Amino acid sequence: QVELVESGGASVQPGGSLRLSCTASGHISYSWVTMAWFHQRPGGEREGVAAMFSDSKVTLYADSVKGRFTISRDSALYLQMNSLGPDDSAMYFCAADSRWVSSPLQSAEYSYWGQGTQVTVSS
Repeated sequence: QVELVESGGASVQPGGSLRLSCTASGHISYSWVTMAWFHQRPGGEREGVAAMFSDSKVTLYADSVKGRFTISRDSALYLQMNSLGPDDSAMYFCAADSRWVSSPLQSAEYSYWGQGTQVTVSS
């Protein structure tokens, strides 16, 4: 089984920045076609934040984070988050799949998930 692990979550003040990372561990090789970040508030649904297709490098963002967040990857998947506000507070999860998915910001599309990393934005 492939395990995804997120890191980089922290408590920051409004206007601050964080860079989340997602790496894969396990004993099998894999190649991701679609990768994404989701967040989930307590009692809420898991919502798509950003996604990308590895082959085309096309990226997609939720309207609420456009211009503030950037998804990227090398050997790991990253989410650069700038101008953070209280509404960004949530558990952030990385997700990946070995196929192209039709709705990259929809959680049900993905086969592999991390355990999440907490982001808290407060003064």
